[in-house]
Amino acid sequence: MTDTGADAILSALLPVINGLAATFGPTCEVVLHDYRRGEQSVVAVSGEVTGRKVGGALSEIGLAVLAQGDTAANDINYVTRTPDGRIVKSSTLPLRDSVGHVFGALCVNIDVTALRQAGDLLTALAGAPAAQVPVTTFSDDFLDVVDSLIRTEEMARGQPVGTLTRPERLALLRVLDQRGVFTVRNAVPRIAERLGVSRSAIYADLADSRKGTSAEHDPAGI
Repeated sequence: MTDTGADAILSALLPVINGLAATFGPTCEVVLHDYRRGEQSVVAVSGEVTGRKVGGALSEIGLAVLAQGDTAANDINYVTRTPDGRIVKSSTLPLRDSVGHVFGALCVNIDVTALRQAGDLLTALAGAPAAQVPVTTFSDDFLDVVDSLIRTEEMARGQPVGTLTRPERLALLRVLDQRGVFTVRNAVPRIAERLGVSRSAIYADLADSRKGTSAEHDPAGI
Protein backbone atom coordinates (compact mmCIF):
# COMPACT_ATOMS: atom_id res chain seq x y z
CA MET A 1 0.00 0.00 0.00
CA THR A 2 1.38 3.39 -1.00
CA ASP A 3 2.17 5.65 1.93
CA THR A 4 -0.20 8.63 1.78
CA GLY A 5 0.68 10.10 5.15
CA ALA A 6 -1.36 7.72 7.30
CA ASP A 7 1.62 6.57 9.37
CA ALA A 8 2.67 10.18 10.02
CA ILE A 9 -0.85 11.05 11.18
CA LEU A 10 -0.92 8.11 13.59
CA SER A 11 2.51 9.05 14.99
CA ALA A 12 1.43 12.65 15.50
CA LEU A 13 -1.68 11.55 17.38
CA LEU A 14 0.12 9.34 19.90
CA PRO A 15 0.96 12.18 22.33
CA VAL A 16 -2.46 13.73 21.68
CA ILE A 17 -4.39 10.74 23.01
CA ASN A 18 -2.41 10.81 26.26
CA GLY A 19 -3.14 14.50 26.67
CA LEU A 20 -6.86 14.05 26.02
CA ALA A 21 -7.18 11.17 28.47
CA ALA A 22 -5.28 13.09 31.15
CA THR A 23 -7.45 16.17 30.62
CA PHE A 24 -10.74 14.33 31.18
CA GLY A 25 -9.42 12.19 34.04
CA PRO A 26 -9.84 8.57 35.13
CA THR A 27 -13.27 8.07 33.58
CA CYS A 28 -11.89 8.81 30.09
CA GLU A 29 -10.29 6.51 27.55
CA VAL A 30 -8.91 7.47 24.14
CA VAL A 31 -8.38 4.75 21.52
CA LEU A 32 -6.49 5.08 18.24
CA HIS A 33 -7.45 2.70 15.41
CA ASP A 34 -5.62 1.80 12.22
CA TYR A 35 -8.13 -0.05 10.04
CA ARG A 36 -5.36 -1.20 7.70
CA ARG A 37 -4.53 -3.77 10.39
CA GLY A 38 -7.84 -5.57 9.92
CA GLU A 39 -9.57 -6.90 13.01
CA GLN A 40 -6.59 -6.00 15.24
CA SER A 41 -7.05 -2.30 14.61
CA VAL A 42 -6.20 -0.82 18.04
CA VAL A 43 -2.71 0.73 17.85
CA ALA A 44 -2.78 2.86 21.03
CA VAL A 45 -4.92 3.26 24.16
CA SER A 46 -4.77 5.82 26.93
CA GLY A 47 -7.06 5.41 29.92
CA GLU A 48 -9.21 2.50 31.08
CA VAL A 49 -12.93 2.41 30.30
CA THR A 50 -13.68 -0.40 27.84
CA GLY A 51 -10.68 -2.62 28.61
CA ARG A 52 -9.22 -2.17 25.14
CA LYS A 53 -5.61 -3.20 24.57
CA VAL A 54 -3.14 -2.60 21.75
CA GLY A 55 -3.82 -5.21 19.08
CA GLY A 56 -7.47 -5.38 20.10
CA ALA A 57 -10.49 -5.50 17.82
CA LEU A 58 -12.71 -2.81 16.43
CA SER A 59 -16.30 -2.73 17.70
CA GLU A 60 -19.65 -2.49 15.92
CA ILE A 61 -19.00 1.26 15.80
CA GLY A 62 -15.75 0.75 13.90
CA LEU A 63 -17.53 -1.58 11.51
CA ALA A 64 -20.07 1.15 10.84
CA VAL A 65 -17.24 3.55 9.94
CA LEU A 66 -15.78 0.97 7.55
CA ALA A 67 -19.20 0.39 6.01
CA GLN A 68 -19.49 4.12 5.25
CA GLY A 69 -16.03 4.16 3.69
CA ASP A 70 -14.64 7.53 2.70
CA THR A 71 -18.02 9.20 3.33
CA ALA A 72 -17.76 8.49 7.08
CA ALA A 73 -18.37 11.58 9.22
CA ASN A 74 -17.62 12.46 12.83
CA ASP A 75 -20.03 10.79 15.24
CA ILE A 76 -20.14 12.94 18.36
CA ASN A 77 -21.51 12.26 21.86
CA TYR A 78 -23.42 9.04 21.20
CA VAL A 79 -24.21 6.82 24.17
CA THR A 80 -23.73 3.05 24.35
CA ARG A 81 -23.75 0.37 27.03
CA THR A 82 -20.98 -2.16 27.65
CA PRO A 83 -21.93 -5.83 28.13
CA ASP A 84 -21.23 -5.43 31.87
CA GLY A 85 -23.78 -2.61 32.11
CA ARG A 86 -21.63 0.53 32.20
CA ILE A 87 -22.87 3.55 30.24
CA VAL A 88 -20.30 5.15 27.95
CA LYS A 89 -20.53 8.45 26.08
CA SER A 90 -18.33 8.35 23.02
CA SER A 91 -17.16 10.26 19.98
CA THR A 92 -15.63 8.64 16.92
CA LEU A 93 -13.56 10.77 14.55
CA PRO A 94 -12.55 9.09 11.25
CA LEU A 95 -8.95 9.68 10.15
CA ARG A 96 -8.16 10.43 6.51
CA ASP A 97 -4.89 10.25 4.64
CA SER A 98 -3.65 12.84 2.17
CA VAL A 99 -5.96 11.59 -0.60
CA GLY A 100 -9.06 11.54 1.63
CA HIS A 101 -9.20 7.80 2.26
CA VAL A 102 -10.48 6.81 5.70
CA PHE A 103 -7.83 4.58 7.24
CA GLY A 104 -8.52 4.77 10.97
CA ALA A 105 -10.30 6.57 13.77
CA LEU A 106 -9.73 8.43 17.00
CA CYS A 107 -12.28 7.39 19.62
CA VAL A 108 -12.99 9.07 22.95
CA ASN A 109 -14.93 7.07 25.56
CA ILE A 110 -16.13 8.54 28.86
CA ASP A 111 -17.73 6.39 31.55
CA VAL A 112 -20.91 8.28 32.54
CA THR A 113 -22.52 5.42 34.45
CA ALA A 114 -22.81 7.33 37.73
CA LEU A 115 -24.19 10.41 35.98
CA ARG A 116 -26.63 8.29 34.01
CA GLN A 117 -27.86 6.50 37.13
CA ALA A 118 -28.48 9.84 38.81
CA GLY A 119 -30.29 11.07 35.72
CA ASP A 120 -32.44 7.94 35.50
CA LEU A 121 -33.37 8.34 39.17
CA LEU A 122 -34.50 11.90 38.55
CA THR A 123 -36.37 10.78 35.43
CA ALA A 124 -38.14 8.04 37.39
CA LEU A 125 -39.10 10.50 40.09
CA ALA A 126 -40.58 12.70 37.38
CA GLY A 127 -42.63 9.75 36.11
CA ALA A 128 -40.94 9.40 32.71
CA PRO A 129 -39.42 6.17 31.33
CA ALA A 130 -35.64 5.94 31.09
CA ALA A 131 -34.20 5.90 27.58
CA GLN A 132 -32.86 2.59 26.31
CA VAL A 133 -29.16 2.47 25.44
CA PRO A 134 -27.80 0.06 22.80
CA VAL A 135 -25.11 -2.42 23.79
CA THR A 136 -21.71 -2.17 22.09
CA THR A 137 -19.19 -5.01 22.19
CA PHE A 138 -15.81 -3.68 23.32
CA SER A 139 -13.45 -6.62 23.06
CA ASP A 140 -9.90 -7.44 22.05
CA ASP A 141 -11.26 -10.37 20.02
CA PHE A 142 -13.12 -9.47 16.83
CA LEU A 143 -14.98 -12.80 16.93
CA ASP A 144 -16.79 -11.51 20.04
CA VAL A 145 -18.09 -8.62 17.94
CA VAL A 146 -19.24 -10.97 15.17
CA ASP A 147 -20.97 -13.23 17.69
CA SER A 148 -22.73 -10.24 19.25
CA LEU A 149 -24.07 -9.10 15.89
CA ILE A 150 -25.29 -12.60 15.09
CA ARG A 151 -26.97 -12.96 18.51
CA THR A 152 -28.77 -9.67 17.89
CA GLU A 153 -30.08 -10.99 14.59
CA GLU A 154 -31.11 -14.29 16.21
CA MET A 155 -33.13 -12.38 18.79
CA ALA A 156 -34.74 -10.24 16.10
CA ARG A 157 -35.71 -13.31 14.08
CA GLY A 158 -36.61 -15.51 17.04
CA GLN A 159 -34.60 -18.47 15.79
CA PRO A 160 -30.99 -19.72 15.66
CA VAL A 161 -29.16 -18.64 12.52
CA GLY A 162 -28.22 -22.27 11.87
CA THR A 163 -31.88 -23.01 11.07
CA LEU A 164 -32.37 -20.27 8.47
CA THR A 165 -33.57 -21.09 4.98
CA ARG A 166 -31.46 -19.81 2.12
CA PRO A 167 -33.66 -16.72 1.51
CA GLU A 168 -33.48 -15.97 5.22
CA ARG A 169 -29.71 -16.49 5.15
CA LEU A 170 -29.37 -14.05 2.25
CA ALA A 171 -31.35 -11.47 4.21
CA LEU A 172 -29.09 -11.99 7.24
CA LEU A 173 -25.93 -11.62 5.17
CA ARG A 174 -27.32 -8.44 3.63
CA VAL A 175 -27.81 -6.97 7.11
CA LEU A 176 -24.32 -8.00 8.23
CA ASP A 177 -22.86 -6.60 5.02
CA GLN A 178 -24.59 -3.27 5.57
CA ARG A 179 -23.09 -3.16 9.06
CA GLY A 180 -19.58 -3.52 7.64
CA VAL A 181 -18.82 -7.03 8.92
CA PHE A 182 -17.36 -8.25 5.63
CA THR A 183 -14.85 -5.41 5.45
CA VAL A 184 -12.83 -7.47 7.96
CA ARG A 185 -11.13 -10.48 6.41
CA ASN A 186 -11.58 -13.02 9.22
CA ALA A 187 -15.33 -12.53 9.61
CA VAL A 188 -16.32 -15.11 6.98
CA PRO A 189 -14.97 -18.23 8.74
CA ARG A 190 -16.78 -17.36 11.97
CA ILE A 191 -20.06 -16.58 10.22
CA ALA A 192 -19.82 -19.79 8.22
CA GLU A 193 -19.31 -21.71 11.46
CA ARG A 194 -22.28 -20.07 13.14
CA LEU A 195 -24.56 -20.64 10.14
CA GLY A 196 -23.40 -24.24 9.69
CA VAL A 197 -22.33 -23.82 6.07
CA SER A 198 -19.02 -23.75 4.22
CA ARG A 199 -16.97 -20.63 3.62
CA SER A 200 -17.52 -21.00 -0.11
CA ALA A 201 -21.28 -21.04 0.51
CA ILE A 202 -21.01 -17.78 2.46
CA TYR A 203 -19.04 -16.14 -0.36
CA ALA A 204 -21.58 -17.32 -2.93
CA ASP A 205 -24.54 -16.24 -0.81
CA LEU A 206 -22.92 -12.89 -0.10
CA ALA A 207 -22.44 -12.28 -3.80
CA ASP A 208 -26.09 -13.18 -4.43
CA SER A 209 -27.32 -10.98 -1.58
CA ARG A 210 -25.41 -8.03 -3.06
CA LYS A 211 -27.04 -8.67 -6.44
CA GLY A 212 -30.46 -9.13 -4.86
CA THR A 213 -30.58 -12.74 -6.11
CA SER A 214 -33.32 -14.81 -4.51
CA ALA A 215 -33.27 -18.48 -3.56
CA GLU A 216 -35.58 -19.15 -6.52
CA HIS A 217 -32.50 -18.90 -8.71
CA ASP A 218 -30.95 -21.82 -6.85
CA PRO A 219 -32.94 -25.01 -7.50
CA ALA A 220 -30.87 -26.87 -4.91
CA GLY A 221 -31.94 -24.39 -2.23
CA ILE A 222 -28.49 -24.30 -0.66
